[in-house]
Amino acid sequence: MARIALLIGISEYEPGLAPLPNAVNDVEAMRRVLLNPDMGCFAQEYVTVLKNPPQQEMARAIYHLYDNRQKDDLVLFYFSGHGVTVENGEFYFSTRQTEKQNNKLLPFTAVAGKDVHEQMNKSKSKRQVVILDCCFSGAFAKGLTAKDSGTINLEQHLGGEGRVILTASTSTQYAFNSDDLDLSIYTHYLVEGIEKGAADKDGDGLIAVDELHDYVKSKLQEAAPAMTPEFYPAKEGYRLVLAKSAKDDPQIKYRKEVERRINRGNFSIPARRLLNSLRNQLKLDPNVANTIEAEVQKPYQEYQRKLEDYEAMLAETIAVEPNLSERTVNEIRDYQQHLGLRDEDVALIEKRVIGQQKPSAPDKQPPEPNQFEFEIVKADAQGQIINRSRGRAEFFTEDLGNGVVLEMVSIPGGQFLMGSPEGELERMDDESPQHTVNIQPFFMGKFPVTQGQWAVVAAFDKVNIDLNPDPSNFKGANRPVECVSWDDTVEFCARLSKKTGKIYRLPSEAEWEYACRAGTTTPFYFGETITTDLANYRGTDWDYQGTVYPGNYGQGSKGEFRQQTTEVGKFPANLFGLFDMCGNIWEWCQDKWHENYNNAPTKGRAWLLNKDNQNRLLRGGSWYNNPRDCRSAYRSSSPRDIRGSSLGFRVVVVRGRDS
Repeated sequence: MARIALLIGISEYEPGLAPLPNAVNDVEAMRRVLLNPDMGCFAQEYVTVLKNPPQQEMARAIYHLYDNRQKDDLVLFYFSGHGVTVENGEFYFSTRQTEKQNNKLLPFTAVAGKDVHEQMNKSKSKRQVVILDCCFSGAFAKGLTAKDSGTINLEQHLGGEGRVILTASTSTQYAFNSDDLDLSIYTHYLVEGIEKGAADKDGDGLIAVDELHDYVKSKLQEAAPAMTPEFYPAKEGYRLVLAKSAKDDPQIKYRKEVERRINRGNFSIPARRLLNSLRNQLKLDPNVANTIEAEVQKPYQEYQRKLEDYEAMLAETIAVEPNLSERTVNEIRDYQQHLGLRDEDVALIEKRVIGQQKPSAPDKQPPEPNQFEFEIVKADAQGQIINRSRGRAEFFTEDLGNGVVLEMVSIPGGQFLMGSPEGELERMDDESPQHTVNIQPFFMGKFPVTQGQWAVVAAFDKVNIDLNPDPSNFKGANRPVECVSWDDTVEFCARLSKKTGKIYRLPSEAEWEYACRAGTTTPFYFGETITTDLANYRGTDWDYQGTVYPGNYGQGSKGEFRQQTTEVGKFPANLFGLFDMCGNIWEWCQDKWHENYNNAPTKGRAWLLNKDNQNRLLRGGSWYNNPRDCRSAYRSSSPRDIRGSSLGFRVVVVRGRDS
């Protein structure tokens, strides 16, 4: 039985990818603990280290790592560097030569995850460990070194029998570096857990991979709580031993007791006395014991330093700019992200310094939300409902007057892959290329704006243009308003904003698709297909100018054509608690029309370039359209001044930033 390791660190990159200076230090630190006969017990001839390798050398090394292995061989693949995804979701390991052109990866300059997966599958070894010190999120905050873009399902790309995968963060988070460390913060605690024996939680003298993960995760929760390491075991309860520890070593025993007794970086008086007694029992040198305590306290102290740093920055900012601009608010968030702090970590600081829970521009903010429950359904490939469940979402109500309210649902921030994959049925070219977009939290209308809501707001004071208080073709106070142009909807938002003091607007196209998908990747948020039991659309074949547009999608069945709008909320909601995102009424978005997603924004904002373009985006399909047009990714447009009986909208309001 052999123990074989390949350690790859990529610090240097071509323009377009940020350098990662600590990556080469990471692999040296990992080599040190693996070669130590009291720790990793790897033989020197079986540990390969590559620093900044070109593509061909890296691919060759990965091939030889898994080739000609025996069943009981332990094979370790460690990577520190950028991970990159392309529009179809495939994952690539970066190399020194990795390049991007027009923000798109040149795949021949990187190593495809599927190729690594193939080598792992071919290998006879049933004891494989993969450790990835890289993240899969796409934004670079000022002063932050993140490890590149995309969203990736690691189990899909690298999973399999006899494997354990550890990652520095989730598929939507940054992997942070620390200003005070020569290693990435994740690898620092990996090495510490092995080197100090601290990861041997059960005291059996062996460090299993799951113990190492638990140790690192606990340390990161103390030092960088915004970072969440992940652990993907191939089988429940499956364990692989990576290193050993001296279980009878008095220093290790003392460290474990210190870990057990520490509370938020401090020791109570009884805990202090117990530790002093243990020092004497173990006959520890006081300097050694003090060093151990300082090492255990370090992540807590690092966290406190970050909080103090954040508070000092915020106080200085408020002193110079009492009324925060949108730009400054966003830069405060960037700095918070750079420090690896969550909203809940800084909430008390913000309340103390500026008297509110979140820095925001000086507009009136939504009230504290309430919660509501709703039904969620999941359909199979034939459109039959196979699961019903209950969802819960937060919302607030805007009292419009005359007994009419507007319900606004809280949409969590996150990251998603916008557009449709190449294999999606009836997809359009304008839905390409798929690209990763980061979305900030916002509130969105639970339903499309209704005729009742329109009538009340149309009576508010005029801002720019007149509004028809009753424009709709299909009458009903609880039906969506239609026959409204893009300009009409902008005036509606302006009047509502002026009346309430909040900033209401149309959603950006990216916000709309993110909210519609609600975490799903299928053509519809119900599943692979749709039926007229789930949404209002043309469920019959439509012969239009010699082309027949089917009334069914995929293996789903045909249905009815209602030939009119229906009351909002008639059909099941998506996972965010939004109703009528598929069908019923087209919904205007802020964006100008673009024929594809080349160079599209990646931070969720509206795409307003192309000043001569008077067409505006429409999303969601309608009662008049066939099911293809109701897909989450489907895009349409119309001139901004056009009104029609299938054109409506819903509004959003954003906490702390304008649009």
